[in-house]
Amino acid sequence: MNNRVKNLKEIVLSNNWYTLKKISFDYLSKKGIWNTQNREAYDRGNGAVILLYNLETKNIILTKQFRMPTYLNGNDTGMMIEACAGLLDTDDPETAIIRETEEETGFKIKDIKKVYEVYMSPGSVTEILYFFIAEYSNQTEKSVGGGIDDEEVEVLELPFNQALEMVKTNEIKDAKTILLLQYLRLENLL
Repeated sequence: MNNRVKNLKEIVLSNNWYTLKKISFDYLSKKGIWNTQNREAYDRGNGAVILLYNLETKNIILTKQFRMPTYLNGNDTGMMIEACAGLLDTDDPETAIIRETEEETGFKIKDIKKVYEVYMSPGSVTEILYFFIAEYSNQTEKSVGGGIDDEEVEVLELPFNQALEMVKTNEIKDAKTILLLQYLRLENLL
């Protein structure tokens, strides 16, 4: 534990969808002074994300769906193009992303590679996001996809280079997707 933090107190502000807490604590500054600070932290659980890629066709699989927070912050349609992702729930990261991949994209994958473990917004969100990649091909077993329950997920198969251009033109603005696209580029996988 951090000996520069003491008197940690939590108040639940909302437990509606996930948990929003107000955290009060004393923090020892570099000058040796204890300061009381207040922060809010949103806990939605940890998640996983995966980018599927095809070595033969040089294509990737992305999803497109409505994201209310982006709509509230100036995205006229609220639609986002993203790599397949989801919360872990009670599963380990590998099991969760295999489940999410089938639910969202329809692809039944087995061999995945973990590439990152990242806090995406550490100033306000507790979530750790586990990043994976996996190959798919025309022979990969496929089911319906498109999400479950009230999810409306559109599956996109795009040439890798087109996706990179879509980052440049701001058609892809999702950080987790950009990180995985850059990973494939840096590793010369496509």
